[in-house]
Amino acid sequence: MHILPANGKLSLKNDGKLEIFFLGVGSAFSKTLFQTNLLLIQGDTHVLVDFGMTGPQSLYETAGLEMSNIEVILPTHSHADHVGGIESLALANRYIARRIMGKPKLRMIVNDEYERVLWDMTLRGGLEWNEQDAEGRKLSFHDYFNPIRPAWKQGQSRETLEVTVGDIHIEIFRTKHVPEQATSWQNSFISYGLYVNNRVFISADTRLDLDLIYSYADRSEIMFHDVQFFSGAVHTPLSDLQTLPDDIKRKMYLIHYSDNWQQHNVDDFAGYAQQGSRYIFD
Repeated sequence: MHILPANGKLSLKNDGKLEIFFLGVGSAFSKTLFQTNLLLIQGDTHVLVDFGMTGPQSLYETAGLEMSNIEVILPTHSHADHVGGIESLALANRYIARRIMGKPKLRMIVNDEYERVLWDMTLRGGLEWNEQDAEGRKLSFHDYFNPIRPAWKQGQSRETLEVTVGDIHIEIFRTKHVPEQATSWQNSFISYGLYVNNRVFISADTRLDLDLIYSYADRSEIMFHDVQFFSGAVHTPLSDLQTLPDDIKRKMYLIHYSDNWQQHNVDDFAGYAQQGSRYIFD
């Protein structure tokens, strides 16, 4: 893997190598870092993973892109720093990208269960009433999005889905995120992490889950793992990640960190992931 800056407008196509670009690397409450949302790019395909409250600004400022440029999105869970910009993205696609520019309907990688949760609990209030036909029918999820349905991956130790979009293959696994009192992924609210092209682990949001880390560590070239700098709550404390074996820490980049990150030494890890950088896998 090598790391390059974006150098102006980010291309959503490349020569066929897997590329990961972080629009932001910050926590939900960071004021100096955009929220942890990212782009997967390979060949003619891109997938936007999460689009939070800072998404529209970070997409423009770090990648030089407009919301109308995005064609595929994968939301990992329903916290605002991960889905708070999807309403804007859907409106930009329906009324700018499609009607003015003639582009296709936004595609979303989502299973049936999470589609219902995301629409009814987050998106419906801002998207349903924008139009109404002669019979009084209001807009639905499918007026804004064409779903791409991941398939169940059998024989896994936790709920795992998989999907291939273009040259990008993604395993989508359940994580142990919220509530803080949940004892496992089974009694946690829906939240997912990703394993991309059988080589890159992205935790998204999770509390410490050693079974998850160890199940992917040996087969991952690089691991991007969320971190917090205090104990408790709903992310993985740095002090817990520091107990991992050295060989895992050396390939682990930390994401979803807070503004005081410079006060915390992570020399035993691969480092902090940086927003605006292209992580390119040969």
